[in-house]
Amino acid sequence: MVVVEIVSFGYLHAAAPDADVVLDLRRAFRDPHVDPALRQLTGHDRPVKRAVLGTRGIRRLLKATVQQVQAYDLGPSAKEIVIGSGCAGGRHRSVVVADQLARRLRRRGYTVTVTHRDLHHPVVQR
Repeated sequence: MVVVEIVSFGYLHAAAPDADVVLDLRRAFRDPHVDPALRQLTGHDRPVKRAVLGTRGIRRLLKATVQQVQAYDLGPSAKEIVIGSGCAGGRHRSVVVADQLARRLRRRGYTVTVTHRDLHHPVVQR
């Protein structure tokens, strides 16, 4: 079984990490940043998790990404797969998706590490 590394990040801080799969969450999925009540929170906070996971299509994306990892795992030389989960600031959508993806993969027996590259940065002013 491949080892999976998931890196959440914000495009407004630096380029996407070198990864086998990059999930760009900026345009297709609702941004909690636009809600002043959620802006200062992170993807570790329950209201942000609810907002992100309540966005239409996000659960289907998680399911499809798990299937993609399983496909990579079938490859003859697969040892590790790196997944980037990116949003604008790296504090909301990317964190929730990374954590949820890790949870789903661990339930299927994968060894998963998660790094939140830009979570420590202050909220991006935009």
